[in-house]
Amino acid sequence: MKKRIITIFSALAIILLISIIAVSKENNKTNKKQQNQFSIEKLMSYRELTPEEQYVIINKGTEKPFTGKFNDHNEKGVYTCRQCGTALYISDSKFKSECGWPSFDDSIPDKVLEQPDADGYRVEILCNNCKGHLGHVFRGEGFTQKNTRHCVNSISMDFIPESKYEKAVFASGCFWGVQYQLQKMKGIIYSIVGYTGGNIANPTYKQVCTGLTGHAEAIEIAFDPNQLNYEELAKMYFETHDPTQVNGQGPDIGEQYRSEIFYTSENQKETAENLIRVLRDKGLNVVTRLTPATTFWPAEDYHQNYYIKTGKQPYCHAYQKRFDDKD
Repeated sequence: MKKRIITIFSALAIILLISIIAVSKENNKTNKKQQNQFSIEKLMSYRELTPEEQYVIINKGTEKPFTGKFNDHNEKGVYTCRQCGTALYISDSKFKSECGWPSFDDSIPDKVLEQPDADGYRVEILCNNCKGHLGHVFRGEGFTQKNTRHCVNSISMDFIPESKYEKAVFASGCFWGVQYQLQKMKGIIYSIVGYTGGNIANPTYKQVCTGLTGHAEAIEIAFDPNQLNYEELAKMYFETHDPTQVNGQGPDIGEQYRSEIFYTSENQKETAENLIRVLRDKGLNVVTRLTPATTFWPAEDYHQNYYIKTGKQPYCHAYQKRFDDKD
């Protein structure tokens, strides 16, 4: 009798194991199908490339030196990925190296991927979104203080002139949460967290945390006004933090966590003043400061897109509707 019971339990265990394996295989098939579908949908959203662009961007070729349209290009603006449109470089980081290709000593945080080149000794750079080939990165050459040269094929890039977009700078507590909430809006070209409003150049996170530099943790946003106007952006700013808290946000206390708008134009100032007036009429004691924008110092790399990198959620920035459709 005992042996029969053991045999029955063994048979049941085998059946259960077979069922688990079958379900697992089916789930894997479903996941792969979803991944493939996502990849196809994403691929379909990319721009159609010419044979010359495919040679460089897809097949990792190199355009001839001194022939690219951006080699001697000095206009202010943002360089974007030719294939997917992701913002890659700000013109302020471009410099002349006489190497024959556009040179940049920095990229927009987390937008350029580095990996060992197939030749075994260089470092390839790619668009971190679509993995399109950009060129190579070199360090230790001494061209600029950053001692870095992104050598990029012009054909891998497009360009948005500064006149085609607008910048906004906001502070509302820990910049991790500000970026998490605002960068999701349609029309954002790029966002960078950093420090502004203080009295020392190139501050570090440790220095700012002392509360002695006068800087606020902030975010600089470039946005397309044809897709997103400043009022919409400012409304989201006020609806994703507590604008009534003085020198702090949630558990983060200190002047560096203050609520402050650093306006880049009189129009932005007037818009912010109107929104503050609306909120005060609703009974909110808004303490948000309005200050002309000054130098914005990007924060250390590990602060950029923090919640995307870690998969965590903001602890002091949550959406709360404060404006009516008529406001």
